[in-house]
Amino acid sequence: MKKYIIFSVIFFTVIAAIAVVGFKDKTPVTVNHTEQIKLPPPETTGGMPLMEALSKRQSSRTFGAQKLSDQTLSNLLWAGFGINRKDTGKRTAPTANDTRAMDIYVLMESGTYKYNAEENSLDMAADKDLRSFAGSQDFVATAPLNLVYVSDYSKFKSGSGKELYSGAHAGFIGENVYLFCTSFGLNTVIRAYVDKEKLAKELNLNENQAVVLSQTIGYPN
Repeated sequence: MKKYIIFSVIFFTVIAAIAVVGFKDKTPVTVNHTEQIKLPPPETTGGMPLMEALSKRQSSRTFGAQKLSDQTLSNLLWAGFGINRKDTGKRTAPTANDTRAMDIYVLMESGTYKYNAEENSLDMAADKDLRSFAGSQDFVATAPLNLVYVSDYSKFKSGSGKELYSGAHAGFIGENVYLFCTSFGLNTVIRAYVDKEKLAKELNLNENQAVVLSQTIGYPN
């Protein structure tokens, strides 16, 4: 009787182990990401004096793995293209005829989001890590943050000059981000070396949207 009990325990233990292994092998791993990340209010004071930040501004292509806090991300995005006049909704960077025809896509390991300046939030654009699509250099896929500047041509009253204006808009925003990064000890580099068609497909952009530039951001390595 004792042998029978021992045999039964061993038998059912083995069966359970096989069932667990089989379950793990056949069950896909899923990660539940948040559809919207509500950012804390941006801190709009402090930082390095402007002239000092200008004197120290530079591009860097080395990035550590440390992630940016939600507060730092909120401050950075506000500096880039946030609302600095609540009564009119106007932004920290100028756009032609106040079209505000630029969206910032935020690419992180946890997912891909679009910056919503009105709500001060990140709205999910793709439930996956798309950092490797933001450029061809090795550091792009491992840096904690890539910003992708996407122009919305539908907001222009005329089709003429949209490429020129879009480049200017991305440049204004990118320089704001440069100065913020310099002021708060972050490394950054803006880049045009991007497979724009492939990235546009991954971001589910429509025919009126165009990738202009990408900017990689992170703490020094």
